[in-house]
Amino acid sequence: MNPRLSALKIYIPTFIKKKKLEDLFALVVDAFGKEMPVLKGLSYREGLKAFAMYTSNEAEKQIQEGHDMEVIKKKLSENARCLGQKIRKDFGIRGVKDVMEMSRILYRILEIDFRGELSGEVTIKKCFFSKYYTPQVCRFISSLDEGMVAGLSGGGKLSFYQRITEDKDCCEAGLAMPEEEK
Repeated sequence: MNPRLSALKIYIPTFIKKKKLEDLFALVVDAFGKEMPVLKGLSYREGLKAFAMYTSNEAEKQIQEGHDMEVIKKKLSENARCLGQKIRKDFGIRGVKDVMEMSRILYRILEIDFRGELSGEVTIKKCFFSKYYTPQVCRFISSLDEGMVAGLSGGGKLSFYQRITEDKDCCEAGLAMPEEEK
């Protein structure tokens, strides 16, 4: 097992959580073509709530105003993919086991209970964002998940087929890894 991933499984300092949340916030704000809100002075938990509310409100606004959501989804996915690629490089992520481990760590930062199997099956039993997102917003914002995992996996495809926001007891998804990464 990757020793750097093993260390993060044990403990993630709050300053790292805040930095990763700010990175995620910045890529979302960029995709929406907006200005970064002020996060200074917010606790990590307050920042997470601000992110949930911002993404929910901004997605709803974009939908209601009739913006081309596919263009925004593509930008969200691409920005997240770039971040995932950077994390992949920084941590030497190789193969499905490392992808699932790093995904679990990243999702834990966001208070999401991510469980990934070597088969590619993914289950999320608890999601911080499920109390903020409508089913439509969740499907839209999931382009972040798809992009991040594509970057972490070197081109894999994450597909959700069940969501908590759609009155299910958990989210379920599948990860199809690129052949050279299996």
